[in-house]
Amino acid sequence: MRESDVEAYLVKRVLELGGEVRKVKWVDRRGAPDRLVMLPEVVSNGPAGTIPSERFLVELKAPGAQARPEQKREHLRLRKYGWRVEVVDSIEEVERILK
Repeated sequence: MRESDVEAYLVKRVLELGGEVRKVKWVDRRGAPDRLVMLPEVVSNGPAGTIPSERFLVELKAPGAQARPEQKREHLRLRKYGWRVEVVDSIEEVERILK
């Protein structure tokens, strides 16, 4: 499996959930995440009530690969400003972040 396979699966699953995915190009920011994921609000009559919409950034990797040092630094900067940043290298990780 390649990084592109994980990316295609992420896009497919987010669309199935009624969300949107954008490929992100960052000007003058090396190491910034690849994708912006936007999930819709979920309205439920159950005890959980309404689950608010969610937006977060995803760094995609080939299976077993890890974020490079400059990526880790940029992810930390974004997290300091309240962004959720996920590093994903497998279909199982895609499923985990979408729960």
